[in-house]
Amino acid sequence: MLQETEYIGDAEWRGRKFTLIDTAGLEPKSEDKILISMREQVQIAIDIADVIVFMTDMKQGITEQDKDVAMLLRKTKKPVVLVCNKADKFGKENNDIYEFYNLGIGEPHAISSVNASGIGDVLDEIYKHFKEEDETEEDEGIIKVALIRKTKCTENLH
Repeated sequence: MLQETEYIGDAEWRGRKFTLIDTAGLEPKSEDKILISMREQVQIAIDIADVIVFMTDMKQGITEQDKDVAMLLRKTKKPVVLVCNKADKFGKENNDIYEFYNLGIGEPHAISSVNASGIGDVLDEIYKHFKEEDETEEDEGIIKVALIRKTKCTENLH
């Protein structure tokens, strides 16, 4: 069962309802007791998710932690949507995104949460992984999407 440290919300896109589970961060190799507990919660979210969204930081580039998370997500055999946040150069070509292909989990999608750009494209990509409505078993309920990202404490260290 997911603890209240998770952010869970219902959403709808293109007429399909889904539940978004924001894991609030993942530290794959930490020995800190709190971060170990968070890692267990992230694993539960991954296990129940139909689609996984991996949020990275385009300004920071690929980190060792990103590589570790990508390796973990590849093992799940679940669809992963790779999102590169902080693509804030609105209207300008940004070649920094090409580095993220090296994670080996698919095409990176640039967004800017500050400018709200690219969000619809990412939702469309997530939508592509939804089962057809008649394929969804009644006891499965609503589609579940897990959002995996770095912990806040890690983001503040850089």
